[in-house]
Parts: sequence; C-alpha cells; structure tokens
Amino acid sequence: MSNDILTIREVAEYLKINEKTAYRLAAEGKLPGFKVGGAWRFRKDEIERLTKGQNARDESAGDA
Repeated sequence: MSNDILTIREVAEYLKINEKTAYRLAAEGKLPGFKVGGAWRFRKDEIERLTKGQNARDESAGDA
C-alpha cells in the first residue's frame, strides 16, 4: 500500500519532469495531490488516470 502514495520527487521522476515543475503544477491544481504536514503527496492511480486522460485528449485532437 505504501507504493500507492508518491512523494513530490517520485511523481516528478514518474512524469519525467523537474521537481520545481511538479511543485508548480500541484500548487496550480494541475496535478491531483494533497498536503500532509506541508509536504505534497500524490495517489499513483490519480496520476496514471491524468496521463491516460491526456493521451486520449491528444489522440482525439488529432482526429479533428
């Protein structure tokens, strides 16, 4: 179960982005996350859903 929650570093590595970018996206509400004691945490399934949803939008945009 501990692998289901990602830290900011882990989510940045997973998405292959800089940690500062991950912080900014989380603060802007573009990455679904929550804070625990001031530290960002992310549910892996929500991040996976976000990336799969982005893929579907990219593909449908190509059809237009």
